[in-house]
Amino acid sequence: MTRGGDARIVLDTETGLNRYFSAPVPSDVLAFASSTANDLSAEAHAYLSERFATGAAALEAGPAYARFLDDMRTEVRTAYRLGGEVDIFFAPSGTDLEYVGLLAVAGRRKGGIANFLLGRDEVGSGCIHSAAGCYFANETALGVGVSPRQPVEGLPPIELGDVPVRCDDGEARSSGALSGEMEHSITDALERDRFPLVHVVHGSKTGLVLPRLDDVDALRERFGQDVAFVVDACQARITTEAIHDYLERGIIVFITGSKFMGGPPFSGFALLPEGLAKAAAPMARGMGNIFRRAEIPPSWPEREVCSDSGNPGLALRLAASLFELQRFQALGLEQVATVVSAFTSATDRLASRLGVCKVASAPAEDAGESADHPIEMLTLVTLDLCHSRSGDQLRALNFDAATAIHRALVSQGIRLGQPVRCVRLGSGDWAATLRIGLSMPQISRLANAGDVALGEWFEAAMGRIATALEPLLEG
Repeated sequence: MTRGGDARIVLDTETGLNRYFSAPVPSDVLAFASSTANDLSAEAHAYLSERFATGAAALEAGPAYARFLDDMRTEVRTAYRLGGEVDIFFAPSGTDLEYVGLLAVAGRRKGGIANFLLGRDEVGSGCIHSAAGCYFANETALGVGVSPRQPVEGLPPIELGDVPVRCDDGEARSSGALSGEMEHSITDALERDRFPLVHVVHGSKTGLVLPRLDDVDALRERFGQDVAFVVDACQARITTEAIHDYLERGIIVFITGSKFMGGPPFSGFALLPEGLAKAAAPMARGMGNIFRRAEIPPSWPEREVCSDSGNPGLALRLAASLFELQRFQALGLEQVATVVSAFTSATDRLASRLGVCKVASAPAEDAGESADHPIEMLTLVTLDLCHSRSGDQLRALNFDAATAIHRALVSQGIRLGQPVRCVRLGSGDWAATLRIGLSMPQISRLANAGDVALGEWFEAAMGRIATALEPLLEG
């Protein structure tokens, strides 16, 4: 499971961990790191051991890999109650999924593509390169040596725009303000003969869902076929109903299996609305360095530029992720809500004990509606380690300090989500943050615990985190 990706999932020979301090094996680490990376759950490990009892080497062959991914497509459609008309494009990582959006709109305007990324600090760090049509690492999942920022061959000219989703104080911008800014950007792109591709975030690094669906609809009504949208739901904090809402509007949805879904890093897939793959421009030749043929929907024109080979590592990671998705989807809404409510209460008490605040996971105008997005907003908490609930600055710890704190917690057997740039200090530097995220495997495991046991488990977990954090914050 550490093959068929990029250097981020290669294990260190001394620690046995990847760059995210996780490994594709079960672990006894106290982990609330689903916003960054997961260890393989014990249940998924047992499932893979049974399903691949003789190993996965046979999936090196293209035809066997293609049959396996067709099975995975069926599992995805079943889990999200999708019809066969929805195509699925697999990718080695969420960063690679950005190419799918570009490929889908290539050739629609002579001037190329104007790609509007929503909140570059709220999405994957490599996305600023792949969203610009460039390579983002030193080698691809096929082992092809490339250079970061080097344009991928065959893609049209791409102009990348960034629309911030938060103010300096960490408050989320309103959906209306964002959509108004997008409207101006779309108009400008069309006047310069560039096709506008607009990102929506559904469950960002800090749980934001922006812009609202009614504002997306207003933009679609205003510009019609002269604009396209993709939804970055790579955290997988999205409900089946929300996925259907987007697909019914002809919008592509990006999801990964390595965040909330709970699988090991990296795996991802794009859900494509009916007919999009067949109507797309021929596959760009540079995609032969990035994707294998079976990962691309069969109806995509000229996908033969990609090799007919297999990727057993990605196959294993996908299988583990979809195992977690299926058992989570089998839970009742009340079971999920009970676990999430206990998590919310426990993290409230943690923030109170530390005297810090939670970064809001919704604009102020929607603060009373967060319960409408329980998976997207309530399974991920971002702690602002520098400010009190009233907004007063308590300490001047910056982003680098947060990274050091994160590492120090790892050394004590505690792994939280990596810091994210979302709040400023008075000096202008990014304030220290840490993220605490539930995962599907955790919810599945806790779903049948009684209220008392559930409360005790979260209380013990958050107490351990607080005890470890307190001296680090004041040191």
